[in-house]
Amino acid sequence: MLAGRAPLGAASCGRLLAAGLQPLLCGLSPCWLTAGRQYPALRVAEPVKEKRLARKEQRSSLVVRRFIACPQLARTVRRCLQGGAGLGPQPLLLEFAPGPGILTRSLLDAGFRVLALESNLDFLTDLQSLENSLDGQLKVIHGDFFRLDPLAKGALKPPALSSDKLFEAMGVAAVPWRADVPLKIFGIVPQQLERNRLWRLLFAMYECSSIYRYGRVELNLFISEKEYTVLTAKPGKSKIYQALTVLAQLGYEIELLHKEPWSSFATNLKNGGLAIPKTVQLPNDHLCLVRLTPQENLFTGGLKPSNASTFIFMVKQCFAKPKSRLTDRLNSWSLDNSDTLLKALEIPKKAAMCNLYPEDYKRLFEALQNSDMFTETLFYDEVLASTRTMNL
Repeated sequence: MLAGRAPLGAASCGRLLAAGLQPLLCGLSPCWLTAGRQYPALRVAEPVKEKRLARKEQRSSLVVRRFIACPQLARTVRRCLQGGAGLGPQPLLLEFAPGPGILTRSLLDAGFRVLALESNLDFLTDLQSLENSLDGQLKVIHGDFFRLDPLAKGALKPPALSSDKLFEAMGVAAVPWRADVPLKIFGIVPQQLERNRLWRLLFAMYECSSIYRYGRVELNLFISEKEYTVLTAKPGKSKIYQALTVLAQLGYEIELLHKEPWSSFATNLKNGGLAIPKTVQLPNDHLCLVRLTPQENLFTGGLKPSNASTFIFMVKQCFAKPKSRLTDRLNSWSLDNSDTLLKALEIPKKAAMCNLYPEDYKRLFEALQNSDMFTETLFYDEVLASTRTMNL
C-alpha cells in the first residue's frame, strides 16, 4: 500500500486513474511500503522536460501504453501469475513494459525473480534505481519485447535486441519442446497493431523461433476483449471465427485469468484520456488477462516447425472466403481427387471453411503432406512476403 495512506479500493483506483498517469505519479508518497520492504521513490519528470516530451509526442505517432498503477490490481495480477506451470521455489518472470513498476514491486515481494524489459528511458532510470537497491532479485534491461529478433541486418541498437542475449541475461537455457515451461512472460499488449503483434508471436511459436527456441514459453498478456473474443470463437461464427482463431486454438492452451475495465489502467496520454478503442460487432469493454501456453503435443503427425509456415498460410488461404466450401478451395489448388480426400477425413463435401474445427485443418494439412497431390511451393511466395511483414 502507499505509505501513510489507506489501501485503495477498486472504485478509488478507477477515480484516481481517470486523471491519467502523470497526476497519479505526482501523488505518490516518498516511498512504497509492501510487506515491510521500502523501495526508492518513483521519480517525477520536471515540468520543462514534461513539456518537451509532450511536444515530441505531438510531432510523432504516439503509441498508447497502459500501465498497472493501482496496488489492488497489481495484487490481483500477481495472484494470477502465481498459478499455472510451476517454476520452482523462486519463479522467474520476464515483465515487459512495466512502466512505473507497481506490479514489479508486488512480484518481488511475492518471491519472484524478475527481469524487467523497458523501452522508456524515464521509467528505465527508476527501475534501475530499484535494481540497485536489491540483491540480484531484479534485473533491468533497456529493450522492447516487440522488437526482439528483427530481420534487420547488422548490430542491434536498443530498444531492439536479440532473444539470445535476453535469455543469457536471465540464465535460462533451452529445453526440449515437451519439457516443462521454462519461463513466464507478462505484459500489456499496446492497442496499436495489436493483431499484428499477436500474429508475430504465433508465427514464432509455430516455427520455434525467437523466444520459443527455448521451449514452451508461457505468455500472460493483457489483450483487448475484442481480440480475446476472436481467439476463443467457435466454428460457424463467420465474422469472428478466423485464421487467427484456428491457429491460436491449435497452438495454445488459452485460459482467461481476469477481466479488468479499461479505466483501471493508467496511460501515457498527455491529456489523461483513456483512448478506449471502439468496436461495433464485438464487446470491448475490458482488457483480458489471458494465459497462452503452447500445446505440448503441437508437433505431432505431419506438422513440424520446418513446415509450419506452409500450414499457417494454408489456413489463411482457406479463410480468404470463410463461407466458401472446402471442396472449392481444394479445387483451386488443382487437387483432382478432393472428394476422395474429404471422405477419408470424414469431412462433409459441402462443409464451409468457417464450419471446420481447428483439428480438421491440422488433419487436412497432414493428409496433404502425406499425399502426392500437394507441393509446399504453392504457398512459397506468400509465406516469404508475410513473414517479412510480421518482422518489420
